[in-house]
Amino acid sequence: MGSGNSGVGRVVQVHCMKSVLPAISAAALLPLALGGCVVVDSHGHIARDERTFTVTGRPELKLTTFDGSIEIRSAPDAKTVLVEIEKRGPTKEAIDGLQIETKQDGDRIEVEVKRPARDVAMIGLGRISPTARLIVTIPRDGNVTARSGDGSIRVERVRGRIDLRTGDGSVRATGVGGQLTIATGDGSVTVDDLEGDLDVDTGDGSVSVAGRLGSVKLHSGDGSITFRAESGTSMKDDWSVTTGDGGVAIFLPSDFAAQLDAHTGDGSIRNDLKIENKSSDEERRTLRGTLGTGGKTLRIRTGDGGIRLKIS
Repeated sequence: MGSGNSGVGRVVQVHCMKSVLPAISAAALLPLALGGCVVVDSHGHIARDERTFTVTGRPELKLTTFDGSIEIRSAPDAKTVLVEIEKRGPTKEAIDGLQIETKQDGDRIEVEVKRPARDVAMIGLGRISPTARLIVTIPRDGNVTARSGDGSIRVERVRGRIDLRTGDGSVRATGVGGQLTIATGDGSVTVDDLEGDLDVDTGDGSVSVAGRLGSVKLHSGDGSITFRAESGTSMKDDWSVTTGDGGVAIFLPSDFAAQLDAHTGDGSIRNDLKIENKSSDEERRTLRGTLGTGGKTLRIRTGDGGIRLKIS
């Protein structure tokens, strides 16, 4: 069911006895191994594997890799889930040590790549662990849970419940519909053309969101937040946009309705929106009032940064 092909990786690390070298290509450096330099490719072996799963309805997909990126995209007419696994490591033995576990129960599919029992020791680089990148193609409608211990995650053109989490890496979603949850310990988050509900949490990184949303919760421990609500956006419940350190820019349709509650701990608020029943403090750090016909509360907070409110 799977096949593997080994090849030469592109990641090259150079360790030299001298501290300064002229800027030359990696290929040109290879002969220098005999002249005091050692060229080491830490992931010089690549193997690819494919797993195909037939589904009859909306797939429920769970993807897990201990280290590596995950890419999820849709094929509108697909009746299968295709999982391509790209394994990289310093040696063939290291790649072979990766454990791939798959399970299917009807339309429920699980794919997990587990860390090998031991890493490979390489002179000058310490212990090197192989990585596994997942490239997944699914039908347009599907529910996805994706986990990476260390790596970026990207999803395109999928509708359903989508839960994306990585310990360290950026997350990007494009053309997604439904309920989207994103969490990263350290990395930026970019969401474009979303229609549905969104919950974002990044420990350290910027957040950029655009779409037609019903529920919104955006949080960054340290990073700016930009949110553009497209025409037709309507609040299903209270919204929260918060960052510990960074500016916040909110773009709203002219007919948007909400109760606004904005505050910055250290910065100012600049407003171009039409706000009724407006109240603010002398330092321009707090702004409250009614947008349109009012309704649910739009809460905006930054510990250190300015807030910009504009018409989209």
